Amino acid sequence: MYKTTEITSAEIASDNPVHQRLLFPYIEAAQLVRGKVLEIGCGWGRGLELLTKAASHYTGIDKNEDLIKALSAEYRNATFIAANIPPLSTLADNTFDYIVTFQVIEHIQNDDLFIKEAYRVLKPGGKLLLTTVNKSFSLTRNPWHVREYYADGLKALMGNYFPVVDTRGIHGNGKVMTYYEQNKESVKKLTRFDIFNLQYRLPRRLLQVPYDLMNRLNRNRLLQADGIAAEINHTDYLVSNDPAGSLDFFYIATK
Repeated sequence: MYKTTEITSAEIASDNPVHQRLLFPYIEAAQLVRGKVLEIGCGWGRGLELLTKAASHYTGIDKNEDLIKALSAEYRNATFIAANIPPLSTLADNTFDYIVTFQVIEHIQNDDLFIKEAYRVLKPGGKLLLTTVNKSFSLTRNPWHVREYYADGLKALMGNYFPVVDTRGIHGNGKVMTYYEQNKESVKKLTRFDIFNLQYRLPRRLLQVPYDLMNRLNRNRLLQADGIAAEINHTDYLVSNDPAGSLDFFYIATK
């Protein structure tokens, strides 16, 4: 099976900055969630230990059947569902106290239905915790993403169904932003050869493998540069009330 850099490993040293950035919202979420929790797009289970301890019952849904089988065997007290989403067709209305969906919506073709379905399966007063990348900080086109969002656009989308949307952002400290700037310069060097702007003109599918190869090359190069990549920890990230100036959005919508 082809391994994309979109599946960020906790074991690969060059993935560390991204892994820590993706782990951080789970640490925040574990302090917020309780009761019945649904995770949409649980992946290989980066935040499962945290969420299963915080919830009275955890349900994870993901399209990867092999991962779902493995997680079902490991976490016997949780529920796992293999399905392409949206819709959340096997889940009843007004079921969950919290929904967690981190770095998923950018992969969803019908994002309006995605939000609508999340609203439907939440109990009245239930909350949706959602993260996704801030398009303003993207360094190049990511062909694995259907689309990316600006702060106001994401708020408007969620506001189509949720009466309250609390807009927050995930920021990095000086160490994280130094790495970001190094990454930015490195990507600029790699993309300077794209004189015909093919990264934005070709179909996403044609770009996915080349993107992954260049992304892996770039991460390895940054790791070897000065060691910052290996030193970054989840404690180097923080939540603020400035989503437009953040690396990722961290929005909490209430039904």
